[in-house]
Amino acid sequence: MNEPELPLTALDLAFARYLQQAQPSEDVRHIWLAALTSHQFGRGHACLDLDLLRQNGVLALGWEARWQTILPPDLADAASSLPWCQGEASPLVLDGERLYLRRNWLAEQAIRASILARLAQPCVVPDGLAQALDSLFDRPPTASAETSVAPDWQKVACALAARGRFTLITGGPGTGKTTTVVRLLALLQSQASRPLRIALAAPTGKAAARLGESISQAIQRLPLAMQAHIPTQAQTLHKLLQVRAAVLASAAPQLALDVVVVDEASMIDQELMARLIAAVPLSASLILLGDKDQLASVEAGAVMGQLCAGAQAGGYSAETVQWLQRHTGQDVRLWAGAGSVLAQQTVMLRHSHRFAANSLIGQWASAVNAGDRQAVAALWEATPRWSNTQETSVTRLQPASGSDAGLAALVLAAWQPTLASLLALQAESKVCDDEQALLLLKALGRFQVLCALREGPAGVLALNRSLARALAFPLEGWYPGRPVMVTRNDYNLGLMNGDVGLCLPSTRGLRVAFAAAGPDGVMGVRWVLPSRLDAIETVLAMTVHKSQGSEFDQVALVLPERMTPVLTRELLYTGITRAKSQLTLVVPQAGVLRQAVAAKILRSGGLNMEAKT
Repeated sequence: MNEPELPLTALDLAFARYLQQAQPSEDVRHIWLAALTSHQFGRGHACLDLDLLRQNGVLALGWEARWQTILPPDLADAASSLPWCQGEASPLVLDGERLYLRRNWLAEQAIRASILARLAQPCVVPDGLAQALDSLFDRPPTASAETSVAPDWQKVACALAARGRFTLITGGPGTGKTTTVVRLLALLQSQASRPLRIALAAPTGKAAARLGESISQAIQRLPLAMQAHIPTQAQTLHKLLQVRAAVLASAAPQLALDVVVVDEASMIDQELMARLIAAVPLSASLILLGDKDQLASVEAGAVMGQLCAGAQAGGYSAETVQWLQRHTGQDVRLWAGAGSVLAQQTVMLRHSHRFAANSLIGQWASAVNAGDRQAVAALWEATPRWSNTQETSVTRLQPASGSDAGLAALVLAAWQPTLASLLALQAESKVCDDEQALLLLKALGRFQVLCALREGPAGVLALNRSLARALAFPLEGWYPGRPVMVTRNDYNLGLMNGDVGLCLPSTRGLRVAFAAAGPDGVMGVRWVLPSRLDAIETVLAMTVHKSQGSEFDQVALVLPERMTPVLTRELLYTGITRAKSQLTLVVPQAGVLRQAVAAKILRSGGLNMEAKT
């Protein structure tokens, strides 16, 4: 093994050497398998897929084709004789055609066992369920022999959640996941004999804040009698689960709750999901919301994507179809099938209230999500170039580099109202009060530059500097107008990873303003001394990964000049769907866009619920 030439990290090699020293093996393939299992974990996989390794090592490992020749022949076949898979405390676990680090295997097994236990929990369906649902939803129109009526999937989701202890609700942007949750909580509360203990959570501070705001707005549309006892404040998963330095630092807390709702569940990695599912008692209802087609978690695992793999087809049993017809009046026979036990508690919301059928952003999202390269190419050709007077919802820029003048002009135009407010404050020697700070923070949330990469000319680091120059901001230090994102939870300051603030002049000098909901749900401002923020970065531009859980009126999505492994269909889809009304695709090479559409994330793991109903 000529280590300097291997596409493996020092950690991968050190892990393999450690196992070899602890229990030597004469088969070099064993050392390779240990290193590759560590390698896959670093790439976000829960395991090393041996079957895929046999078929296509380049695809399985994410390597360039030239590296395929260095792999020993019959590598996958050596897994059955691995000495490091023996015993209950072995560092590796061989489970069928999957080779795991033991910690990953334990997390996966815990998730599967807990879900099956929850699905097996008896849940008494209240007699008045149908009437309660009808009070929350309009009665469905009657289908004729010539026409069919699409199911109200929000109503279906509420009904299924009322009969089970575990429910998955997936759907694209604008399909009404938050609205569904509010109605669901109102339904559960209306059927309970006492106020339910409910917790709302999301993986990041930004996502938690947006969930709370959305629920506050949606509650107003409920029948007055059903508005009571629905919480409007959400917290981060890390706070709910008492996670500090590491997920495994302490045992999961036992939460004294009746209902736990987690939004943006596609961002939850395997170990955090295992901790969540261990913390929520079997007697409580656990409801996970998310878009199965978005980017998976940064850490290992693709829990939401794997659990919702069959959501498009439905797979509802005859019993579920009849039950839904009886309690909701919804006809889901077209989605009937021999689905798993989990499929009976999984709902995909399909109608987008944000993107109409003729929405250009919606068309881009659909084409990218479907991997339709021809449709994407046609949309690209039909997309006009951006100009300050262009009113089309989707425009494009083809810069020579990430710091092209066109992108600078776009950002300057989007920032103009904020810059004008900052200049007025400076000219009049005024300071910001809470009301002005909230207005400026709201304006900041209307536009965002999103990048695929951190490094390189089209990466976050370079663009933050070039855009600062375009806006006449200093390149270093603190200054009025500097937008920052918190990159690490800070419980002393009450700030979470993903929180975004704005540096502004206050009565006590420069302070960073963060929007914060008070106990009554009313938004206020938390002012923080800049010197107390030791884990922040400027966010004139941010990565698509960091944007998950957020949405903006206008987005500029910047792609690099060359294809990279990070650039995938899921990343494009996630970036595109952060935009609510305007999207500008900043693409130096159109070929890179088409390549990215064809590159789909395939994360290896065994988290599929194969048990049938």
